Amino acid sequence: MVLEIKLGDVVRLKKVHPCGSYEWQVVRLGADIGIKCLQCGRRVLLERSVFERRVKEFVSRGD
Repeated sequence: MVLEIKLGDVVRLKKVHPCGSYEWQVVRLGADIGIKCLQCGRRVLLERSVFERRVKEFVSRGD
């Protein structure tokens, strides 16, 4: 199953970021998904398959 991912989506991941936040915003789409931590601003690139495994839920949907 393929997740419908849009720019601006806010997702909750299964594991906590070292800064203490679970929530990330999608900032880049493609073969890799770019996400930004909403607490500390750290940006990370994940392969699409890895991203889909780590997503727990969508907090809000982007445009």
